[in-house]
Amino acid sequence: MPPPTKSKLRVLRWLLAVAIVIAVCLLRWGGDLLISSDPEPQHVDAAIVLQGSIVAEKVRIAGALNLLQRGIADRALLSVPQESYWGESVPPAARSYLERTYGKDLAARVDFCETSADVDSTVQEAQALGPCIQEHHWHSVVIVTSDYHTRRASMLWKRMNRSNPKIHIWIEGVADPEFQQPWWRRRQSAKIWLMETSKLVWSVLGGR
Repeated sequence: MPPPTKSKLRVLRWLLAVAIVIAVCLLRWGGDLLISSDPEPQHVDAAIVLQGSIVAEKVRIAGALNLLQRGIADRALLSVPQESYWGESVPPAARSYLERTYGKDLAARVDFCETSADVDSTVQEAQALGPCIQEHHWHSVVIVTSDYHTRRASMLWKRMNRSNPKIHIWIEGVADPEFQQPWWRRRQSAKIWLMETSKLVWSVLGGR
């Protein structure tokens, strides 16, 4: 075999070996790539719950209300759309759910921030929540979201907060039943991983 051909085959073998190593690493540690929670703060003014799927929203609310119960947060703020798919106002239904699930006393410590239908990204949601946070004069907040969303949420929220460093931000991740490890064994988890990883790469490159 001519030397140039042998050299090309050697390069291809190395590239294949590198690709296999990368694939194995992603299968083993790919889920951890998306997760990055801050150390839990001793006390904050409010816990902010980001919007998600029905399953994700319930565990995120539970995580925020747990912070209220433990005295880590004074209030909770739920990000909600202005209206449901059927044109109904969301806050009354959300308030009823909170009272049934957590009791009236705890539900009374929850506020709502309504976002428009145009909000369809983490950055846009952060921009929409900014005025609500300022309206309450909060100076320290913990952002509660699904664990797989924490690294990207942390990056984007803290990047945006550079313009208003008076607000201290922590990120709190909660285990989401829709994203289970190892991520590649379940269709839903794999779908979430692929979408979230592509969004994370986009954010690292400066995308919004």
